[in-house]
Amino acid sequence: MLLAISLLVLASYLLGSIPVGYLLVRLFRNQDIRSVGSGNIGATNVMRSGGRGLGAATFALDVVKGAAAVALAAWIAPQFASAGISARDFEALAAVVAVLGHMFPVWLRFRGGKGVATGFGVFLIAAPWAALSSIALFLIVLMLSRYVSLASILGAGSFPVFAYFLVHGEKPPLFIAAQIIVASLIILKHHANIRRLLTGTENRFGSRTQERKPA
Repeated sequence: MLLAISLLVLASYLLGSIPVGYLLVRLFRNQDIRSVGSGNIGATNVMRSGGRGLGAATFALDVVKGAAAVALAAWIAPQFASAGISARDFEALAAVVAVLGHMFPVWLRFRGGKGVATGFGVFLIAAPWAALSSIALFLIVLMLSRYVSLASILGAGSFPVFAYFLVHGEKPPLFIAAQIIVASLIILKHHANIRRLLTGTENRFGSRTQERKPA
């Protein structure tokens, strides 16, 4: 069982660490997305750099890789039911590791994205109604404020609350902890955005970013 858990952790990390935004921009525009705008490899920076289609593809594939990690955990879990480990424990572990993989990919010297799309993907499998509620709140806040960062922060922060009310059945401690950990990681990854929101200098959705200047 220890070997299976170790392999699940490794697979979840590797799936999460696929730098989709970086690869798509490099492939289709021959450009390093890290040299543009915020330097982030996520969908928002890809879209703001002028690649709306690539931004949408980045978001979709980041969701898919997170969902794939948790789906793999759900597939493995029944084989260890007799050991007293619930499927949700396996899913929770895969969820946290996949998001960490996205945020800290080994391929890019551990400098990755903020985890919004991948976080949505992992919980779309583990807690679908809560995930859909959070993404609905994200879209509402985005439409009203046009701040992707604010929408992401509120969407992530709301997820454990939605999960409390909308997830039925067994809720083991690891499953609850994973919700809080992932939400907290996403919010912490937006620390620079929070500062800009407080000072009124945050970019609104639709604004185009420029090439990053050398430090």
